[in-house]
Amino acid sequence: MKRTGGGSVPWGLTGLLLLGLGGPAAPAEIPWDTKALFQTPTSQPAPGFEAAGCRALFYDALPWKGKPTKAFAWYGAPETKPGEKVPAMVLVHGGGGTAFDAWVRLWTSRGYAAIAMDTCGCVPKGKYGAWQRHDGGGPPGWGGFDAVDEPVEDQWTYHAVADVILAHSLIRSFPEVDPDRTGITGISWGGYLTCIAAGVDPRFKLAVPVYGCGFLGENSTWLGQFGKMGTEKAKKWLGLWDPSVYLPRAAMPMCWVSGTNDFAYPMDSLQKSYRLPTGPRTVCLRVRMPHGHGGAGENPEEIRVFADSLLKRGNPLARIARQGTSGGAAWAIYESPVPIEKAEMTFARDLGPWQKRTWETAPATIDAASRKISATIPDGATVYYLNLFDGRHCAVSTEHVEK
Repeated sequence: MKRTGGGSVPWGLTGLLLLGLGGPAAPAEIPWDTKALFQTPTSQPAPGFEAAGCRALFYDALPWKGKPTKAFAWYGAPETKPGEKVPAMVLVHGGGGTAFDAWVRLWTSRGYAAIAMDTCGCVPKGKYGAWQRHDGGGPPGWGGFDAVDEPVEDQWTYHAVADVILAHSLIRSFPEVDPDRTGITGISWGGYLTCIAAGVDPRFKLAVPVYGCGFLGENSTWLGQFGKMGTEKAKKWLGLWDPSVYLPRAAMPMCWVSGTNDFAYPMDSLQKSYRLPTGPRTVCLRVRMPHGHGGAGENPEEIRVFADSLLKRGNPLARIARQGTSGGAAWAIYESPVPIEKAEMTFARDLGPWQKRTWETAPATIDAASRKISATIPDGATVYYLNLFDGRHCAVSTEHVEK
């Protein structure tokens, strides 16, 4: 994922506080007509696009500046027997990306139908970050910060979220898909959109934002962008499009996958975000997880296991039941159908920007009989959390704690 759209942060958090930007706006009526978005959109083949195991299509999207639009998507499904229905995943790309056929094939190889749409009015011709626009495309990405004073219905996030939900409505209509077993995952800006879609479309049975979260006005790579916009426009954008506005509406299980040093969505904003939804949550926070499409953001085994547990009756990830501290040690009580093979204390001793902190790990003790992990909090630690790893090498994390 290229680091576009954020820019430098010359004024930092001090400038942010001066702007008075902060937490989620009071929940408002959502701007989308979900009754319309939950209807199956008209679709047609997209000639000139071919990929193994996928078919290319356009589907009708929402009008932009008074003109009709279409969104491009790749769709794929595993072979099925007559009458058999499979679960499905909606795949939302991030900054610089487009609809990726390889991502669809990853999920069809797992026994899922999958749809990956472009959310920026483009088709997968060209190169990363410079994909070709098509004649029926909606607003270009990303963020739409410069369009905040335009009608809500003409702004990028409005259209991108609608594209995602319409793709969901479309895939649910296919005869080989079980409409009651669908999930969504998105990477970076796609994780941002996943957070919003989770709060708007309750038909999803699970959501997995990778990197993306809310509270962008408190801490994110876009602080400099908000500073340039000025207080009023920044507050307007955040009130309309920050995921923190919509996450309290999300009730499905969510799995939050990210890294300790993510350049765009730091750990403090991530934590505030995953505390907002009302449904079950799982956090998978790996040390210095790379940021990007491909293996980094698409292939973490935790995503597949989480989806399988909810859509295919597979064994779930470990669950953190409780966590706390006692006598200078951090502990967590867990539940896991798969044996926990390793546990770690993960900590940093420095302060400053989350992205630049130096993270270390130390072994933690596993008491399988009492399903408890514990570790001494290292001297000088300013922040810490516990990670546990099961026999599938899947990580599950406690909440981080600042000292």
